[in-house]
Amino acid sequence: MYLGIELVLAIAAAPVRTVFGFEIEPQFNEPYLSTSLQDFWGRRWNLMVTSILRPTVYDPVRSVSNGVFGITCAARAAILATFLVSGLMHELIYYYLSRVSPTWEVTWFFVLHGVCTAVEVAVKKVMIRRGWRLHPVVSGLLTLTFLAVSGNWLFFPQLVRNGVDKKAIREYAILVNFVRSKLPVNLVKSL
Repeated sequence: MYLGIELVLAIAAAPVRTVFGFEIEPQFNEPYLSTSLQDFWGRRWNLMVTSILRPTVYDPVRSVSNGVFGITCAARAAILATFLVSGLMHELIYYYLSRVSPTWEVTWFFVLHGVCTAVEVAVKKVMIRRGWRLHPVVSGLLTLTFLAVSGNWLFFPQLVRNGVDKKAIREYAILVNFVRSKLPVNLVKSL
């Protein structure tokens, strides 16, 4: 999936770079090197969404929850709220792409990841206090395995079942052809 998204973003960035002369900010930071769910979701995957959800969901929920639950539980509540919002937004995107009623698998994928990220953060704090640390290769393999298994279980089935992957490819082809038809002929030949 990463390679597919990276390819689409590179294709989209090429005309922007050519026409406007500037680079689009990268959306990924080597996600295959993630050593934890917190690292994957917070620093490596879909960085634009991370930079939107942190100030609009995570920070406000943490701030409001601080006085109610205390600092530790406020962080956990903020993590869960952020993943829930992300899941609901993905359901909306899936609906837009497929025009099929939500099955909520995608939301459950994000809720699961929110719960596991909150637990991971708590466990890491205990481990650090006790002087324990997993080797980055081990934690990286555990992280990527969890992402692959949970993604194949809850994230991808709805996409595949409804042919969203094929629809998205067709829509991107239509967009590329439209953009190419609007560009000057000499510029189109260079693409």
